[in-house]
Amino acid sequence: MGTPKMQSRIVFSLEDDPTLDKYLLFTPGPVNVAESLRAAICKEDICHRETDFDDLLAGIEQKLISLFQIRQRKRYRAVVITGSGTAANEAILSSVVGDGAILILSNGEFGERLLKTSLIHNKQTHRIEMPWGKPFDVAQIEAYLAAHKIDVVAMVHHETCSGMLNPLAAIGAIAKANGALFVVDGVSSVGAEVIDMEKCNIAFVSSSASKALGSYPGLSFVVGRKKQFKRLKHHAAKTTYLNLATFYTVLKNHSQTPNTPAVPLFFAMDQALTNILQEGVLKHHARIRARADLLRLGMRRLNLDFLIDEADMCSVLTTVRVPAAISVRALRARLRDQSIIIYEGKGCFAGDVFQVGNIGELSDEDIQFFLTTLKDVLLTLQAEAGDLVAPVRTKGQRLFAAPMPERAHVRVVS
Repeated sequence: MGTPKMQSRIVFSLEDDPTLDKYLLFTPGPVNVAESLRAAICKEDICHRETDFDDLLAGIEQKLISLFQIRQRKRYRAVVITGSGTAANEAILSSVVGDGAILILSNGEFGERLLKTSLIHNKQTHRIEMPWGKPFDVAQIEAYLAAHKIDVVAMVHHETCSGMLNPLAAIGAIAKANGALFVVDGVSSVGAEVIDMEKCNIAFVSSSASKALGSYPGLSFVVGRKKQFKRLKHHAAKTTYLNLATFYTVLKNHSQTPNTPAVPLFFAMDQALTNILQEGVLKHHARIRARADLLRLGMRRLNLDFLIDEADMCSVLTTVRVPAAISVRALRARLRDQSIIIYEGKGCFAGDVFQVGNIGELSDEDIQFFLTTLKDVLLTLQAEAGDLVAPVRTKGQRLFAAPMPERAHVRVVS
């Protein structure tokens, strides 16, 4: 038999440009990973039922607790699940409610996913829903909890569909005052934002390795209070693979996972956590925020508008309104031709916005390349659409815009 034919693919447009030798993932995850993680994922094979893995998992747990800067460390545990962030969320929602009642707070796509998951596992699922991208009315939540017996309150911290960061301290205080556990979907905020589990009265928080931690997809985790993990055994199991009580018992007794883990991903996640702790957690947050600020400044200079106020945004992405006469899909395709990957808007935002992430291994040079390319692509697409907006101008020139349709219009300027 002949040797299988190898297929190669060029992922950049300009053959001699060194910046285009890979896809630049300006997304909220997956992300471009550090070279140290590429080395870590290729470590020697180990058996997951030997002490090598016991030690690896124990080290990851301690690093996760350090990531959250938990002061009373002995009061918290962390379990790692082979599965995406949704797996961690389903583990929480299927394990902590029992026969009680849960209130889901939703103001976006991932709040709706929490609701959908809870409805499968919990008969007494309540909801407070706000339009996508709109902040919660804290007084409304407080009144609802005062009027209903609620055992668990669940909320997404960073609602990725809009980029909105929801309040932890206020909701955690209300939940505590009404005798409810507070559980948080931190899938896209952990590693980028301060999440003070103790101060905000958070019983359990979920997250993923492939977002602001900067590792590969395929692992998620749940960090929670030890006393709340212990109480899970009193609830009848609703799942097999994602039962948190089982994860906690196996971790506590054997420093193991209950099912076969994706061992190479554990090596990579361990290295990602090591990188963050060596840099310093707050410095890591600040670096992500600085990237977001640089991107937002550059996009404002292109006269682009954002979906929500910057004060309400998370550090990991920016949701940008699409200029008039430009198709999001065309914009995304032209950027992809230059090896830049962005997100399109979803749901009610589809066709109206695009999203630019700033986590993972992205340099200042990558960001400047993105901004320059974005400007060129926007100008080209606007010109192709028929010169509906004024051309790029030099300083001192006056802008003239032709009459446009009713939809909000944005001129790209230098």
